[in-house]
Amino acid sequence: MAEHATPTKITFVYSNPTDPEAFEAAYSEQLDLARELPGVTRLQTSKVWPKEDGSPTPAYRFLDLYFTDYAAASAAAAKAGPLVASTVKHATGGVVIAFAEVLEDA
Repeated sequence: MAEHATPTKITFVYSNPTDPEAFEAAYSEQLDLARELPGVTRLQTSKVWPKEDGSPTPAYRFLDLYFTDYAAASAAAAKAGPLVASTVKHATGGVVIAFAEVLEDA
């Protein structure tokens, strides 16, 4: 599939956890598990800035895992059981996981 031969990333969008301190304490475990996935070429983590008025943000953290192509990302996803289990356990506010084609990396 030529259309899937482009760089691909798997993004975890973490919603606001019910206990941010507990989430942060467990987050390094999730990063360690992500680093163990086969084919990861880059790992990027980010934390959403708080709103100035103190109201909840639409998301809490992002975790982006980069791969050479869709096939490499799919192979990693097949081995991601421990990462997903840890994510579900600690992402008490919920999480969305999505595959995306990387169109530009400036």
